[in-house]
Amino acid sequence: MSKRRTIKKETPTRISKSGFLSNQKLHIITIGLLATVLYANTIGCDYTWDDAIVITENDFTKTADFRGIFSKDTFHGFFKEKKNLVAGGRYRPLTLAMFAVEYQISQKPFIGHLLNIIWYALTGIVLYLLLLKMLNLQKDPDQTKAWFIALVASLLFISHPIHTEVVSNIKGRDEIMTLLGALTALYFALRAYYEKKIGFVILTFISFFLGLLAKENAITFLAIAPLVFYFFTKARLNEGIKYTVPFFAAAAAFLIIRTSILGADFGSTSTDLMNNPFMKIVGDKWVEFSFAERMATITFTLGKYLQLLIAPVTLTHDYYPRQIDIMTFGNWKVLLSLFAYVGMGVYALMRLPKRDIIAFGILFFLLTLSIVSNIIFPIGTNMSERFMFMPSVGFSIVVATLLWRLGRFLHEKEITSFADLKGVVAILGIVLLLFSIKTIHRNLAWKDNFTLFSTDIKTSDNSAKLLNAMGGELTTRALLLENKTQKNAMLSEAIIYLKKAITIHPTYANAYLLLGNAHNYSGQYDTAISYYKKSQQYKQGYKEAMNNEAITYREAAMNCLEEKKDVEKIPGYLQEALRGFEETRRYYPDYPDLDANVAMTHRTNGRYYGEIRQDPNQALIHLNQALKYNPDDTETLRLMSLCYGLAKQHDKMIEVLEKLIAKQPDSGILYLNMSSAYYEKGDLQRAEELRQKAYQLNPGLRQ
Repeated sequence: MSKRRTIKKETPTRISKSGFLSNQKLHIITIGLLATVLYANTIGCDYTWDDAIVITENDFTKTADFRGIFSKDTFHGFFKEKKNLVAGGRYRPLTLAMFAVEYQISQKPFIGHLLNIIWYALTGIVLYLLLLKMLNLQKDPDQTKAWFIALVASLLFISHPIHTEVVSNIKGRDEIMTLLGALTALYFALRAYYEKKIGFVILTFISFFLGLLAKENAITFLAIAPLVFYFFTKARLNEGIKYTVPFFAAAAAFLIIRTSILGADFGSTSTDLMNNPFMKIVGDKWVEFSFAERMATITFTLGKYLQLLIAPVTLTHDYYPRQIDIMTFGNWKVLLSLFAYVGMGVYALMRLPKRDIIAFGILFFLLTLSIVSNIIFPIGTNMSERFMFMPSVGFSIVVATLLWRLGRFLHEKEITSFADLKGVVAILGIVLLLFSIKTIHRNLAWKDNFTLFSTDIKTSDNSAKLLNAMGGELTTRALLLENKTQKNAMLSEAIIYLKKAITIHPTYANAYLLLGNAHNYSGQYDTAISYYKKSQQYKQGYKEAMNNEAITYREAAMNCLEEKKDVEKIPGYLQEALRGFEETRRYYPDYPDLDANVAMTHRTNGRYYGEIRQDPNQALIHLNQALKYNPDDTETLRLMSLCYGLAKQHDKMIEVLEKLIAKQPDSGILYLNMSSAYYEKGDLQRAEELRQKAYQLNPGLRQ
C-alpha cells in the first residue's frame, strides 16, 4: 500500500529581494508593458459602435458643454431631447467630460485610443498594488504568496480577451474609470487603516466618488469594501465600519446628485425588444416572458459569462435578441450554469469563516456581476462582454490563487523563486500567450464599424440589432460606390440582412426605416414608401421615416419625369411629398432642410406642368412657391425663365435671367436665352450683342 502524501500547512516563505518574484518595480513595468503591447494595434482604429453616442454625435462633447454634461442625462447630448435610451437613464459625466476635453484637442480617435490604453494599464497596476496591500506584505515583506497572487492575478486581468470591447471601443472608458476609481478607493482605505492618516480617508472618498461618476456599477463596492476588511485585516467591527464610511458617503452624494437630475427611476420595464430582451410575440402582441423563461434565460447568460472567462474563443460585441434565445430549465446548459453558480455560492459561504481568498474572489465576482445580471433590475440587453470587466477581477484572483495552491502542491519545499514553480509558470505562460494572441487578433475587429459588424455578424447571426446595423452600414457604403452594378449588389445584400432583422423582430421600426432607405437608393420607390409607412406604424411620430417617405415620393415623381413614364402618377406623388413635409414640420419644426425639400418639391411640380403638361402658368404658380422656400435656388430661376418664355412674357423672362446672370456671370447659355428673349421682343441689336457674348463664353454654342 502506497504511502499517503501529506501537504504541509502553508507558511510564509522568504525569497531574495533581487529576484523577479519579489521585484515590485519590475512587476509594475511588466503589467504596464503588457497592456501597451496588447492594445497598441488599437491606436490606428477609428471611432466605432457607441462612440457616436458619447463622442462624435454628442453635442455636449463636441462643444465642451460641461454644464450640460454634468446637469443632464449622458445621452441627452446625442438625442437633443430628454430621453432615456435604456431603463433608469444614465448619469456618467466623468468620462463624457474627458471625451469633451480630448475632442477639443483633436477630433481624431487616436488620442482616445491612446488614453484608453494608459488608463487600462494603470487599472492593472492599481489592482496589483491593492492585492499586495490586501495580502499585507507589511506583515512579511518577502511573503511569496502575496507576490505571486498579486502579479499573476494582474497579468491574467490585463491579458484577458474579454476586455477587448472595453479597451478597443473608446466609449468603454466608463468601465475602465469606474473600476479604477473603485480599486483606488479600496487601496487608499487600506492605507488609511494601516497608516492612520486622514488624508487617505479623503482620497478614498474622492476616488470612489469619481468612480461612480464614471459609471453606476461602482456602487457594488459598498459590499466589496466591508468584505476586504473582513477577509484581509484584523480590524474590529467598529474599525471596519469607520474605514468604509467614505464609500457610503460618496455613494450618498452621488445618488443625491443623480436623483436630482434623472429622478428616482432606477430601472422601469420597457416594452421595446431592443431595450427589453425578455419580450416575445404571442399572436400579434408583445408579451413578457414567463417568470420561468426569464430566469432560465438569465441563468443561461450567467453560464455564458463563465464560459467566456474560462475559454474566450468566440467573442462578439452583440448579444441582443435573439442571439440569446428564449431558454427553459429543461435545457442542459441552463442547468449546468445553475449548478455552477449554486456551487460557487455554497463554497463561498462555507469558506467565509475561514477567510479563504478563493471565497473572496467568488463573492467579488458575484457581487459585481449582480448589478448587470438582469436579476436586480433590467439593464436593457441580455448580456455584454464589457459587463465582465469588473467581475473578471474576482475571476483573476481565484485563478491566481488556484495556481499558487497547485504550485505549493507540486513543490513541497520552500518556494524562493519562479524556478520553484516551473509547472505552474508553464501553465501560466501558455494561458497568457493564448490570451495575448486572442486579444491582439480581436482588436482588429474594432478597426471601424464595417469591420466590426462584418466580423461579428458571423457569430451574432441571430441578433436583430446587429443584422440591422450591418444592413445600415452596407447601405451607407453603397452610396459611395460609383459603379451602379456594385452599388445595387451591396444594397441587395443590405436588404437581406434587414429582412432577417424584421423576421426576428417584426415591429423593429428602425429596420423598416433602413429597408426603406435601401429600396429608395436602388430606385424601388413604391416599395421604399411601403417600408417607411411600416416604420411609422410601429413608431409613432418617427421623424426620419416621415421625412424620408416624403423625399421618396418626390424622387419617385422625378424618376417618372426623367424617364417620361407613368407621368400620370407625378401629381399624386408630389402631393404626398408636400403633405409629408408639412407633417414633419408640424411635429418637428426645426428638422434639417425642410424648406429646401419643400422648395424642391414645388420646383418638380413646376417642371412637370412646364414639360409634360405644357402649362406655363400652372408651372409658374409652383415655381413661385418654390422661391418662397428657397429664394436663391438657381434651378428654380432657370425653369421660371423658360416658363416665362413659353408664356411669351419676355420682360419677366429677362428679369429672371438677369438675376441668374448675376449669380452665374460665366454661363454662356443664360446669355443665349436672354438673346432669344430680346429677339422675341424685337430688339435685334441687343439680341445680337448677347448672342456674341454667349459665343465668347462658350464657343460650343455656335454649333
